[in-house]
Amino acid sequence: MDLTLLLVFLGLVQHRKAATVAAELGLTQSAISQAVKRLRDIFEDDLFLRRPHGMDPTTTALALEAPLRQAVETLRGALGTARAFDPTEAEGVVRIAAIDAEQAVLIPPLAARLRQTAPGLRLSVLPLGRTDAVEALTDGRADLALGFMWDLPDAILGQVLYQEGFLVVGLPRLLRSAPIISIDAYCAADHVLVSPAGDLRGVVDRRLEEMGRSRRIVLGLPAFLPALAAAADSGALLTLPSRLARRFAPAFGLVTAEPPIAVRSFPVSVFRHRRNERDPRTGWMMHQLVAAMAQQAAET
Repeated sequence: MDLTLLLVFLGLVQHRKAATVAAELGLTQSAISQAVKRLRDIFEDDLFLRRPHGMDPTTTALALEAPLRQAVETLRGALGTARAFDPTEAEGVVRIAAIDAEQAVLIPPLAARLRQTAPGLRLSVLPLGRTDAVEALTDGRADLALGFMWDLPDAILGQVLYQEGFLVVGLPRLLRSAPIISIDAYCAADHVLVSPAGDLRGVVDRRLEEMGRSRRIVLGLPAFLPALAAAADSGALLTLPSRLARRFAPAFGLVTAEPPIAVRSFPVSVFRHRRNERDPRTGWMMHQLVAAMAQQAAET
């Protein structure tokens, strides 16, 4: 028994003509005949009797029409539910994996949009690193992940939200020439470094080494917001993603300046596992992130 057999059965009950049902379902008349044969074997009844004007359903066929039609409609409804998503009626938890930079920049505007458009949905953020985010998507602990990946696994799909660069933040007395800072002043200052792995050397240090320069890192922290607080208290400089810097540096009494060296920008994206490529809720959530970033850009 399969859906095609049921559709053939219901079509014959309604139209009483095999040619009409074949045209409606896009099947050959031979396929309709084979389907009728299988239906007769399954229900152990002739079901349809050939007459000059067409095919008349038997008493058994007429008795089966209502329950089989209900079964087909139930299945169609289930398929429709799987492909439809109504945010106003949606409930449940959406789990997002992200490091603290994306948590601070992306989650607040997303949460604000959800409160207006999908009040029944709740957000749960997993404080994961970039490689852990892939694992979380793969094993189903996260529906979405935020951040960047230079080498995207085949099983992970991504959509770019924006391009991110870097800014230097520090106390006004240290960045008197803001929004610029010389390479000499930058290298002479103490620095706070954000490194989830605990390293005291980052991409900026590798770039400085290529130029025959170096800087002195006095503190390494695993997250950006504690690093901002440390920069405010210690008087050290901090180089961090530009959106995070513009959003939070003023709250710590810090000002921003352009880095004196070219640092490679990177795309911040939203990621999902390929198995959720056609999931309507996941697709809707990705659209909300894109819309939130567009609205934020327009307001700034």
